[in-house]
Amino acid sequence: MPWSVSGVEMRKRQAAHIEPPPQAPGQPRPNTCCLCWCGCCKCLWNEDRMERSERQTCTKMDSIEAAEEQRPSLEEVLSWSRSFELMLRSLEGREVFREFLRSEYSEDNLLFWLACEDLKKETDSALVDEKARIIYEDYVSILSPKEVSLDSRVREGINQTLAEPSNLMYEEAQFQIYTLMHRDSFPRFLNSSLYRDLLANRRRACLDP
Repeated sequence: MPWSVSGVEMRKRQAAHIEPPPQAPGQPRPNTCCLCWCGCCKCLWNEDRMERSERQTCTKMDSIEAAEEQRPSLEEVLSWSRSFELMLRSLEGREVFREFLRSEYSEDNLLFWLACEDLKKETDSALVDEKARIIYEDYVSILSPKEVSLDSRVREGINQTLAEPSNLMYEEAQFQIYTLMHRDSFPRFLNSSLYRDLLANRRRACLDP
């Protein structure tokens, strides 16, 4: 059957082009491209491409980590000692100051001040009501576990505005807590090991080549 014989021979010839040459036992398979007969991804081109991608990723991550390690800058840390207001405006400053307050169990003073800042920026009446209620329940109510130190006159003024809350209803209370942190906590913060160590680290970083 001529057609059958020629068909078998043709398939053998096709297989000869597809199958790899015989390989000695124990000999590693040669590296080839990803479009080769084996269909693997072990070729030199692919390995080089993956290594380059990994190096670029690592370099990018190293740059990000290095930038984060240098924040805040020496100039910014020094500016905190000159102005309590500048420290509160700085995200890094607030985080470091909050860490110090946490060590003195007075972190809630800063959290209350930040919550009042957020409320003052709110213009939606429904959100004003909700945020004002949350602040009262978290920091002002005598039942709150996070009650901040407010005098009776300020506390009574807040109670009188609960029926019609506004975004400025805690303004006097916020100023009282601001003054407390500025006069009481802030000087201790500047003399703390937390601030002094941070300042020393930033100075050393500036001297490093």
